[in-house]
Amino acid sequence: MKMKREEKDQLISAIQYYFETERGEEIGSIGAEGFLDFMTKELEPYLYNEAIKDAIKVVKERMDTVEDELYVLEKPKR
Repeated sequence: MKMKREEKDQLISAIQYYFETERGEEIGSIGAEGFLDFMTKELEPYLYNEAIKDAIKVVKERMDTVEDELYVLEKPKR
């Protein structure tokens, strides 16, 4: 997973804030970046698969709408 440096820096800061406020521990930027890399690697397959499932759901809903719109276009039989 590729992310912009600015995004990664924001996440590193968020991790450092979390460790400080929730756990009372200080974590340096190198440690926070390592934690971020680890969590990204571990979570990426799950998040990717969930995104695919969400996309499939949206496509199916849109296909149902298109199908309904196509039936409206049918000409009546004589």
